[in-house]
Amino acid sequence: MPDLEAPEMLTEEKWEAIVHNDESYDFKFFYAVKSTGIFCRPSCKSKVPNRENVRIFRNAEQAIREEFRPCKRCKPTGERLPDREWVEVMTQYMDQNFAEPLSLTELAEVCHGSPYHLHRTFKKVMHMTPAEYMQNIRIGKAKDYLRNTGKTAAEIGMLVGFQHTSYFITVFKKMTGVTPTEYRQQRVEEGNEDGGA
Repeated sequence: MPDLEAPEMLTEEKWEAIVHNDESYDFKFFYAVKSTGIFCRPSCKSKVPNRENVRIFRNAEQAIREEFRPCKRCKPTGERLPDREWVEVMTQYMDQNFAEPLSLTELAEVCHGSPYHLHRTFKKVMHMTPAEYMQNIRIGKAKDYLRNTGKTAAEIGMLVGFQHTSYFITVFKKMTGVTPTEYRQQRVEEGNEDGGA
C-alpha cells in the first residue's frame, strides 16, 4: 500500500506541466516553491520557479500542513490568501534577498500577484511601500556592519544592495541624519564613554 504522506516526485511530466501552465493537471497535483513558501496549481501563470526549489503535493491540505501558503494568483484552495499573510510572504522574501536588486515587478512575480495590487496591499498593511521597507532593511544591515566591522562605506553599500556608494551615503544620511562615517564615529565615542564609566 502506498504511503500517502510520502513526498511526491517531481517527474519530467509534472515539470513540463508547471513550465507550460497546463490546466489539464490542475488538482492532479500541486507544486510549492521552497524559496517563497507559496503553493500553486500547475496552471499558475506566475514566473517559472527554479526546479530545485519545487516540491510536489497530491493535494492542497498536504501543502498547508507543510506550512506553504496558497498563491494569490491561482488560488489553489479556491480561497484568497489573507492580505496580512501575503504581505508576510513579501517581507520574508525581501528580508532574505535585501542585497539583490529587486524591482516591484520581480517581487510581484515571486509573490504571485500583479505589481499594482501587491504595492497597494503592502502599503495598506505595512503603512509604507515595498521600496521603503527594503531601504529600512538595507540601512539596518548597514548600521550592523558599521558597528561590528571595519569595512569601508563602499564595501558596506555593496553588501547591503546599493550599487553606487554616493547613493548609499545619500540614503543613509536621509534616514539617519548622519553619514555612515559619522554614524560609525558616534558608535565609537558611545563605546568609549560606556567603557570609561
